[in-house]
Amino acid sequence: MIPKEVLQKVRRIEIRTRSIVESILSGEYQSVFKGRGMEFSEVRTYTEGDDVRSIDWNVTARMGQPYVKKHVEERELTVMLVVDASSSGHFGSVSRFKDEVAVELCALLAFSAIKNNDRVGLIIFTSDVEKYIPPKKGKNHVLRVIRELLYFRPAKPGTDVGAAIEFLNRVITKKSVVFLVSDFLTWGFEVPLRVASHRHDFVAISITDPREKELPDVGLIELSDPETGEAMLVDSRDKDLRRAFSSETQRRSRDLSALFRANGIDEIPISTEADYVEPLVKFFRKREKMYR
Repeated sequence: MIPKEVLQKVRRIEIRTRSIVESILSGEYQSVFKGRGMEFSEVRTYTEGDDVRSIDWNVTARMGQPYVKKHVEERELTVMLVVDASSSGHFGSVSRFKDEVAVELCALLAFSAIKNNDRVGLIIFTSDVEKYIPPKKGKNHVLRVIRELLYFRPAKPGTDVGAAIEFLNRVITKKSVVFLVSDFLTWGFEVPLRVASHRHDFVAISITDPREKELPDVGLIELSDPETGEAMLVDSRDKDLRRAFSSETQRRSRDLSALFRANGIDEIPISTEADYVEPLVKFFRKREKMYR
């Protein structure tokens, strides 16, 4: 049985995200994400001006007059949400934890997808892939996806982004829209990322918290790694230490963005201190301009 408080939270997220989809994101989503191409619809008689390359010679021979193939855009998409559930996500210094933001973002994207009759699937990973929900359509399916994200309790604390992408490459063979949601605090996923970026329309959503970028000047503090359990005591009054910490986080961010650009992957940076709708809208509008 799913606890009542989880169902209530699912309902609150549904109300909030559906409202945003209806008022802001629906048109943006549809204009940006296209179908896989053209699919055969029917044949019709040839008329002057038709492309002779579209003539169906088998039907033409049978009917004794020229017929052409008619195609329509294959609008239906598969949207895969690949979500990092490692222990580093259970952190936030403002109003929400990173993993809470991730759930709401995924709900927003999932409701945008089903409004356009697309399929939605889910991969939840830590150092292993711990949950896989094959893509399907419909509101009930999306509510299940959201429940899983809220109710899920990871078995392992670590992160292996590469293993998650390799699993995606194995189970999803047709081109899909993939949203990889993580704080990207680990490396070693460059090769599977490159493979996936050639197969899919790949979008990276990086979620960060202000305290991961700069140390506050508050004296002695204990820093701990939630994934390994390692801890160390530091004196945050040390200006050189704070400067080095900030410099290192900026370098990691630049390297990560460079990796995504090198593979033709769009990145949507999200912070726990700001609303996530604006960065999504900005991304959609940027994409729309590119496709015009």
